[in-house]
Amino acid sequence: MSISPAFLDEIRARVPISAVVGRKVKLQRAGREWKGCCPFHNEKTPSFYVNDEKAFYHCFGCGAHGDAVRFLCEAEGRTFREAVEQLANEAGLDMPRETRGSREQEERLKGLLDVMAAAQTWFADQLQGIAGAEARNYLQRRGLLPETIRRFGIGFAPDKRDALKSALLAKGATEALLVEAGLIIATEDRTPYDRFRNRIMFPIRDGRGRIIAFGGRILGDGQPKYLNSPDTPLFDKGRTLYNIDLAGPPGRKSGRIFVVEGYLDVITLAQAGLEASVAPLGTALTEDHLRRLWRITPEPLLCFDGDSAGLRAAIRAAHRALPLLEAGKSLRFITLPEGKDPDDLVRSGGPDALVALAGRAEPLVDLLWRTEMAEAQLSTPEGRAALRQSLMGRASAIADKQVSDLYRREFLNRFDELTGRGNERPSGPSRSEGRFQGRFQGRGFAPSPTARQETRTATQLIRNPNVPPSTEHEIVLGLLEHPEWLDRYHEEIERFPLVDPELARLIGHMLEASIRLPDLDKTRLDHTLTADGFGRQLAGLRTRQKLFSFSRGDTHPGQAESDFVHVLQAIARLTALDAELAEAQSAVRPDDDDTLLRPMRIAQERATIERELSDLAASGSALRT
Repeated sequence: MSISPAFLDEIRARVPISAVVGRKVKLQRAGREWKGCCPFHNEKTPSFYVNDEKAFYHCFGCGAHGDAVRFLCEAEGRTFREAVEQLANEAGLDMPRETRGSREQEERLKGLLDVMAAAQTWFADQLQGIAGAEARNYLQRRGLLPETIRRFGIGFAPDKRDALKSALLAKGATEALLVEAGLIIATEDRTPYDRFRNRIMFPIRDGRGRIIAFGGRILGDGQPKYLNSPDTPLFDKGRTLYNIDLAGPPGRKSGRIFVVEGYLDVITLAQAGLEASVAPLGTALTEDHLRRLWRITPEPLLCFDGDSAGLRAAIRAAHRALPLLEAGKSLRFITLPEGKDPDDLVRSGGPDALVALAGRAEPLVDLLWRTEMAEAQLSTPEGRAALRQSLMGRASAIADKQVSDLYRREFLNRFDELTGRGNERPSGPSRSEGRFQGRFQGRGFAPSPTARQETRTATQLIRNPNVPPSTEHEIVLGLLEHPEWLDRYHEEIERFPLVDPELARLIGHMLEASIRLPDLDKTRLDHTLTADGFGRQLAGLRTRQKLFSFSRGDTHPGQAESDFVHVLQAIARLTALDAELAEAQSAVRPDDDDTLLRPMRIAQERATIERELSDLAASGSALRT
């Protein structure tokens, strides 16, 4: 059977070619490449080079050239399929099988790609039409030029329930295909309707430039402000970076790539000449994101907003990168001025303003050191011991032994300087302490009253009178029982709408603890929160009746986690339905049956979700291990 280019691309993305060649050839680092003596002809001076970023090898002596698959075929005599099977196994991928189902799957994916391309063309046409006037004005106010809009394929989704659906059905698409592509939403009791309405549309492309998803920014007020396509057979947000196809070539050429937070940041930077810019899509950077970035440049520049949330995002990215660090692969961090994002900075100061910050970007090791320093209690031996233990934990998280040892040595050297090489700390701050700790003042990391007051803003917790207070307390109790969920569902927890400001502040501290403390468990979380002044609140919470399975400590972990996620998603859907209901009620027209029935349908769906939550709470007591 034929093996698709997409499958081969996936293998190349997951298995560095240097690891394949290095089993046969002794390689040495040569700048951003590896070099060694060519295995295909006799030579004494190395002329054989391997490039992980471009995923190929080349010999300047004999002209041998190819990727990892070709190397296994040429150097080890494997057939093409044998080589692909070996690499797929190393990548953790199942080989595609030639079956009737696989052929149908290939045709289905082609159909999805075709319908996404047709949707982009339609959105672009709408932007240029009468309905797109307000969207065009918005883009003009943001400083986007017509050629930039065309280059990025920006469009507009009108504020109609089935405008896109009708247009694509007329071109031969089916409702099932549109649902699978994430373009329309189908529910049991409602006519399928367009997912994106009254939004500026940004096509999301894969590394080969094919449209696989969309992101939409709402015009005017409304929630959510940005809405992405759901995960589909084409789109996995945890592995996709916005603009990766256009940013790759200039990034490899310059050795520099900016990682920013949003579509418009990327587009503004590209328009200003900083074309090597990408953004994650509604999620924190993942391991797959980092691996893809490292194939472009050894030190991506992570550029975060200069507020507490941006700094928290930087710490999360740093901790996530630690297990993946290798020789020549790291991160650098740009912290923007307070209240500025990359779009603002470049529009006001030009590209040189961001380039200047890039020249002063903070290495990963410095970011880790200063964030640990910000939380350290240096006035006691126990506090200094805790700092040392935490630093060693960070170093131990690095899988590469050589890099881990060097981080450990660097941290110990700094720690010895800070503490007077193991002696009692002298009165007043040491040179190292003043140098590093002073950089935190006003940054939202130090455990000061000001930082604690900022926690609620940093976690973006919203007051919402539609969430039952009992559910709020159950969520907090569940997190106290299962601290590992704080990292696993960080974004979802941040967005959970809370009524009680004290609970919002408590969850903010819990999220911060999950970022700065490795291997956080129940005991350590409880000790940390008690030290932060939440002891009385924790005692009060634990005396409350526990309804859901996840808020107790005697439920099977798998069942508890499943129920916890179910509740998070249900509350998020209730919040979205409230916005839809308000919109539907304002759009009621006596002569239009659809507008008359829509509020009733939304209310029915809301009632169904509330019954599910009630049933889940009622059944919780039966779900004991």
